[in-house]
Amino acid sequence: MNQSVTVKNNKYAVKTALFASKAPLEWAIVNNGTLYTAQIPIDQSGVVVPGGIEAQTRQTLENLAHTLESAGESLDSVVQVLIYVTDRAYLKTVNDIYAEYFKAPYPNRAAVVVAGLAREEMLVELVVYASVQSEQ
Repeated sequence: MNQSVTVKNNKYAVKTALFASKAPLEWAIVNNGTLYTAQIPIDQSGVVVPGGIEAQTRQTLENLAHTLESAGESLDSVVQVLIYVTDRAYLKTVNDIYAEYFKAPYPNRAAVVVAGLAREEMLVELVVYASVQSEQ
């Protein structure tokens, strides 16, 4: 028997100008004061940017900043970041660029080296949690 349970929450999708994925996903969801997002190094046309780990990290962080702005927030609202890279050697570059975008107190974070990401050409992906002050 299939039972339906109603859960009271304030879940909504954040509308962004990022490429509209054909996959069943939203670029960001807010629920009860927390924004949940995963960001990848794609441009407005949905293409993974060329230029290696530096270009991909910058694009991913720009996409994150845009998403947060679309939710009425900024990078200062970020409380946790999970960094996924496909090569341990990329972490120094990611750290250097990350430090250009975030200031102390820095978000809590973890970095994980993985065998691959959803698109073969992707070198980095970020999963991010941010505090959101106002609900839509």
